[in-house]
Amino acid sequence: MSSIFDDVDVSSFPPLNPSLMDHQRYEHPLVQRYATKEMSSILSPAMKFTTWRKLWLALASSQRELGMQISEEQLDQMKAHLYDVDFEKADEYERKFRHDVMGHVHAYGDVAPLAMPILHLGATSCYVGDNADIIVMREGLKLIKTKLVKTLDVLAKFANRYKDVPTLGFTHYQPAQLTTVGKRASLWMQDLLLDYDRVNHELDNLVMRGVKGTTGTQASFLELFDGDHAKVKRLNELVCAKMGFVDDTTGKIKCIAVSGQTYTRKIDYYVLSALGGIAQSAYKMCGDIRLLANLKEVEEPFESNQVGSSAMPYKRNPMRSERVCSLARYVMSLPANAAHTHAGQWFERTLDDSAIRRIVIPEGFLAVDVILNLLMNIGDGMVVWEKVVERHVMEELPFMATEVILMECVKAGGDRQELHEAIRVHSMAAGSVVKGQGKSNDLLERIASDPLFAAVHDRLHALIDPRLFVGRATEQTKEFLEEEVMPILEREKEALDKAIVDGVNV
Repeated sequence: MSSIFDDVDVSSFPPLNPSLMDHQRYEHPLVQRYATKEMSSILSPAMKFTTWRKLWLALASSQRELGMQISEEQLDQMKAHLYDVDFEKADEYERKFRHDVMGHVHAYGDVAPLAMPILHLGATSCYVGDNADIIVMREGLKLIKTKLVKTLDVLAKFANRYKDVPTLGFTHYQPAQLTTVGKRASLWMQDLLLDYDRVNHELDNLVMRGVKGTTGTQASFLELFDGDHAKVKRLNELVCAKMGFVDDTTGKIKCIAVSGQTYTRKIDYYVLSALGGIAQSAYKMCGDIRLLANLKEVEEPFESNQVGSSAMPYKRNPMRSERVCSLARYVMSLPANAAHTHAGQWFERTLDDSAIRRIVIPEGFLAVDVILNLLMNIGDGMVVWEKVVERHVMEELPFMATEVILMECVKAGGDRQELHEAIRVHSMAAGSVVKGQGKSNDLLERIASDPLFAAVHDRLHALIDPRLFVGRATEQTKEFLEEEVMPILEREKEALDKAIVDGVNV
């Protein structure tokens, strides 16, 4: 059987329409379709390589402070060219030397020739590579924290608005005791609060690799300072301080105590675990929304011209929630990869960590950033169809109210065992009508016509007011918002005031 590709050389696809010429390379969907400008900027080559230059400047200026023969003119040239990175020239040097760090050393030296003799002095590639990675992760976590706070703010408004709207609770995805719409949202927020705490923990405990040398022994720096251990130790402290790794409370330098050539890759695992935790929370929330959308109780934002299905025009699919779950599933897989990378490092270092870290760390940050933008968008525009919610409650509530009805009749002088048997019989019959005939639950009508329950006939409907069956859900939601969420939002007011640059690609 012939194929449409029989006459096509798929290795080159000739002849190509000119409009296709710019689209022959694979484009990563996480970057091209989803990533925000904010996080993309943090993870960009511009951020990476200007950070390398700042690290070289921090090293050289600290070495000068400690007595090395480095002039102000050399430092001035380095400062003047922190941001004018010639990427083409650096790539050219990298192809020549087969080494990315040396490519950028020479590109920097071209624009700061006075400093070329002292650039990267005593350092190994991991001085710029590892320290820059830590700095990028720090900035990424700061952005994630900001968006976590904004997400909590959006969901807090939603929870407060619907804190006293009764809804069916579900266990095993079967109708259970009532809760409220707001209380359910508080469950989503509780998970995100734990994530907020975890992100704060990682930010507070993130440490630089610092100035450690080729195998972590600082031997090259000890040589530069003629065996002066105090100066080598001070060099490490100065560089870390200049790159912002100082505890605000204690003033202590935040630097890994000991390392091999690289900082321990366990740090990557901890950071990706924090991101994976956010992904778990997001998946749980959006999974609930997808199920509620099927019940027609909740609907995520839907644009006026949005198409739910190319074949079924009436559909309003929960596309944002599905996208969150899709991205979250990927992020949740990344901590395991980081764990294997850490476990597989031999002695002072092996290079089998390099390629995979270039992929999983940026992608973890990019994906979680998108996820949080989506959660904000969903929470801000989520519609609750209260009449549908109420109908579902009233379909199940008669069964749940039978104990209250029974107790009220007993208090009026009825026989508990006789009443219990009557309720059992009526319940079974009502269940058969619902399941076997597809009709509405008629349990209340059956009870209303049974003389055994005459004591409650005049107040039967009052006994099944849904608000009587939500327990402390309303109060729990108010207390949760006031005691747990609002203090964080007050503390993070500066983060709440920050503008979000990107919208949401539906």
